[in-house]
Amino acid sequence: MRILVVEDDRDLNRQLVQAISDAGYAVDSASDGEEGYFLGETEPYDIVILDIGLPKMDGLSILEQWRRADRNMPVILLTARDRWSDKVAGMDAGADDYLAKPFHMEELLARIRAQVRRASGHAKSEIECGPLRLDTKSARVTCAGQQIKLTSHEYRLLAYLMHHRGRVVSRTELVEHLYEQDFDRDSNTIEVFIGRLRKKIPADVIETVRGLGYRLAEATDAT
Repeated sequence: MRILVVEDDRDLNRQLVQAISDAGYAVDSASDGEEGYFLGETEPYDIVILDIGLPKMDGLSILEQWRRADRNMPVILLTARDRWSDKVAGMDAGADDYLAKPFHMEELLARIRAQVRRASGHAKSEIECGPLRLDTKSARVTCAGQQIKLTSHEYRLLAYLMHHRGRVVSRTELVEHLYEQDFDRDSNTIEVFIGRLRKKIPADVIETVRGLGYRLAEATDAT
């Protein structure tokens, strides 16, 4: 999953990027409204963390323009304002959630997980597919009850496929949602990570759909 953080406070921006990265997500960041608007307009993010009080372009204006352009990624607003009228304005502008500063990082991470689950149609924090179980709270993957040790990119790839189980996911989509903007993106690396995953989980769980991409085989879905 790939997340955009738009926050002008440098220390908070850095803390957000670090915490979200440590939780297993790919993260891009912007420190002003114009840059944030451009990234959200041109890149395919799974979630945006958007501060309201930004220089150059305020968060509500950014959000309204994204929604008018049919940019439908979930957006969590951050603001120092805690009046109910500000919350209403944010939600009416198209926000999916709202968090007043100061906040605990764990609360933001829980809200991110909730938005990821909602966007992919999952109600529980644990996602199962055959012998595989993904605990989104701990970023832990088990197979038949045994924990699997994964690198950060292997985890992102498997987690994305599990969130979108049963659907064919193209290499292009995987590249766009697994790597940060400045990462040297090469779709061939997806094949490498798929190969590594197949050595750690039952090989037939991940299907290759020739010419289209990959899919977690529905036949293995325990739910």
